[in-house]
Amino acid sequence: MIVLGLTGSIGMGKSTAAEMLRRLGVPVSDADAIVHELIGPGGRAVSAVEDSFPGVTTAGAVDRAALGAKVFGDPDALKTLEQILHPLVEAERDRFLKQCRRYRKRVVALDIPLLYEVKADKLCDATIVVSASSILQETRVLARPGMTKEKLENIRKQQMSDLEKRRRATFIVPTGNGRRSTLQALARIVRLSRDGLLPAPARR
Repeated sequence: MIVLGLTGSIGMGKSTAAEMLRRLGVPVSDADAIVHELIGPGGRAVSAVEDSFPGVTTAGAVDRAALGAKVFGDPDALKTLEQILHPLVEAERDRFLKQCRRYRKRVVALDIPLLYEVKADKLCDATIVVSASSILQETRVLARPGMTKEKLENIRKQQMSDLEKRRRATFIVPTGNGRRSTLQALARIVRLSRDGLLPAPARR
């Protein structure tokens, strides 16, 4: 089974690329979706998050805005949150991979925003980095409700630079040339994966 790691900085089109991979028949484990489930109603991380950040839960779920206000710009608070969530996310990812192997899937993908930062690329046979110009990135992100330039810069500081991600990538998929171009690039990667023709991993 070939495991593809999908990543990209905020606003680079990673979620769109993940959906395209699904359309191409590739099962995708979405780390962000796992987190949303963990902190959603009845989620396994809700009580631990409330213990560490009192007052951020409502009706059995984490209020993401309240939690964001607690961790925004606070590296120690963010680290505490990561220590709660990362092991749970990793367990779900491992369950996904085990299930895909059981069903003999030929190609699967791990959609992880911090793929390189948490060293999850070591689990992958190849990595895909979606990328676009900084101007397009900013335009996309600032169009989101509640987003500000300050928040964007803070997120950028927490993430590995786009340049470094592209340096480490097996494949770089530009997302600023239209959806058709992105889909074609991803389809080529899937074909190479299924045919056992992946290039050697990029040097770390």
